Amino acid sequence: MNQTVLEQKKQVVSDITEKLRSAKSVVLVEYKGLTVEKATELRNKCREVGVEYKVYKNSLMRFAFKELGYEDINVNLEGPNAIAISFNDELAAAKVTNDFAKTSNETLIIKAGIAEGKVMNADQMKQLASVPPREVLLGQLAGVLQGNIRNLAYMLDQIRKKNEEIAS
Repeated sequence: MNQTVLEQKKQVVSDITEKLRSAKSVVLVEYKGLTVEKATELRNKCREVGVEYKVYKNSLMRFAFKELGYEDINVNLEGPNAIAISFNDELAAAKVTNDFAKTSNETLIIKAGIAEGKVMNADQMKQLASVPPREVLLGQLAGVLQGNIRNLAYMLDQIRKKNEEIAS
């Protein structure tokens, strides 16, 4: 093998490794059967939510995953694969790939992923994709807290009224 080609491959593995190291989450997908038009649509949807969608050779991804201790994911590196990498939001890569697979193209298959520093199977990645966005969860939490505070205020008011009755 030509020395220059070997250096180029080492550089690509280094680039993949750095991206994986700084990622919040990664989703490995098989894109067999995806038309160029659909692949472009997926790339655009990923870009809209701050996710990088990239196709790399399986052998190069294998080296990068192994270097970071994620070699468990390597059993999934058969066929045409790509990775969706989220650098800001733990849920974004899983959500965008899962939504795309469900609504736009059934040939896109989620195979595995990495989140919270752990290799996850396809089902776990799909569960991650079903978690509501942070803003929704915070809104739900605020609603629960508001209800509890309202109940506490009501109870305290009832205690005050009871004490006033007793005092009079």
